[in-house]
Amino acid sequence: MDERSSTPKKPRSGNKSPTRDKGHKDFNELAFMIAQKATGEIPKEEPSTKNPAAVTLGRLGGLKGGKARAEKLTPEERKVIAKKAADKRWAGTAFIADSPEESGS
Repeated sequence: MDERSSTPKKPRSGNKSPTRDKGHKDFNELAFMIAQKATGEIPKEEPSTKNPAAVTLGRLGGLKGGKARAEKLTPEERKVIAKKAADKRWAGTAFIADSPEESGS
């Protein structure tokens, strides 16, 4: 900890720049990638050609889609969807608790 600071310094974690490559852990892999870029074997990545207006509209639809769908569903439909999700979520577990209806208690 720095004597002038009351908070400990955080360790730096990797490369935060979106334009740079993700950190390679293996030096051989990094050397291979550098050699490919130097010789032009790897084409440079071009910026996205998506239409910004379409991206905005898609995002807006996604933001309100779940809420609009939930408002349209009846309580019975929501219950069926929730039960199906719970069954999928718990399908791989070893312990499944019995419900009071099934055990006859």
